[in-house]
Amino acid sequence: MYQNIDFIKIIEDAWYEYDSSRKIKTIEDISAKVSTNHVYRVRFEDEDIIIAKLSYFGRFDHFVEDHTIINALANNLHAPFENFLAKSLTKYGQLYVYRHKDSLLDAWVVFYNPIQIDQKPERKQSDSQIIILGEELAKFHKACNKVKNTLPPTFKQTENDIDHLLEILETDHGKFEHRGHVDSIKKQCALFLENCDKIGVSEMPSIPVFVDWNIGNFSINKDYRFFSRWDYDWFRMSTRVMDFYFFSRVCSTIGDRTIFSYLVDPLMEDRFITFLKAYHKVYPLTAQEIKIIKETYRFFILNYVIKDGRYFFHELYASRLQFEAHETYFPTLDKSFNEEKLLKALDL
Repeated sequence: MYQNIDFIKIIEDAWYEYDSSRKIKTIEDISAKVSTNHVYRVRFEDEDIIIAKLSYFGRFDHFVEDHTIINALANNLHAPFENFLAKSLTKYGQLYVYRHKDSLLDAWVVFYNPIQIDQKPERKQSDSQIIILGEELAKFHKACNKVKNTLPPTFKQTENDIDHLLEILETDHGKFEHRGHVDSIKKQCALFLENCDKIGVSEMPSIPVFVDWNIGNFSINKDYRFFSRWDYDWFRMSTRVMDFYFFSRVCSTIGDRTIFSYLVDPLMEDRFITFLKAYHKVYPLTAQEIKIIKETYRFFILNYVIKDGRYFFHELYASRLQFEAHETYFPTLDKSFNEEKLLKALDL
């Protein structure tokens, strides 16, 4: 559908509406190859560089809301995280968002100042590195919690995403895409909502979370402390444990892999418990938060694999991950995830 669309022209139009006095020299596509998102390096005639992000899935108002919150967070975080997040470009004091809309495409563009990158985390972590990462995420979450009341309001909740998925399942397109699995998906949605209600997730504090913490999205310094973070596609305001699943993958025995799946198993590994203990010492968790980890995993599969998988991943990845969700992720979840093991490890 989008093969013949000139995305470079959209980036050019976005920039020249922002500041036509600075002329573009080149625009280079630096998008991740496993994703359908578009990221560009824009170089000007004076050799200055900015980063452009173009998106066309979801809703425009959600895109603006998320990036407005992220930019406020980037500016409000205290040391040592004052330069951890990339800062977006503003115009007249407001986040600049360009909207391109025609008969084929509704797309939105934001610009970022380039962020410094130090060292990439190891593909497989040592025990000492896992401990440091646990401490660092706890410190970052603490910093986010401190400034959460200074951030713009958010209106998107996990329930909205689940409702949207259920709406999709009632459309002809949704019935076709998820044929044979509609009832199963509805059952998983109902379980998520029911279990969240039982655990009391609505009473739990929400902070900024970035969900996708694969090792290609953040850098560390020579001491393995957080240095910088980018790629905000899965950002949301939610419980802090929404960030845990990807860190369980970063810390897992398998480590980072080019061909990946989203099994629940890493959450049960001793290596993740090592991470969790290090986190807990810095920013103590409650039993209620440990109990919701299973549901954050279920939500991740429902939202980012089932509902939006074909936007976040190329067709080959999306089809395989959705197949695995129905064949493995959902059927084995109750048997594979044991919250008591995590609660006992933290003496909760």
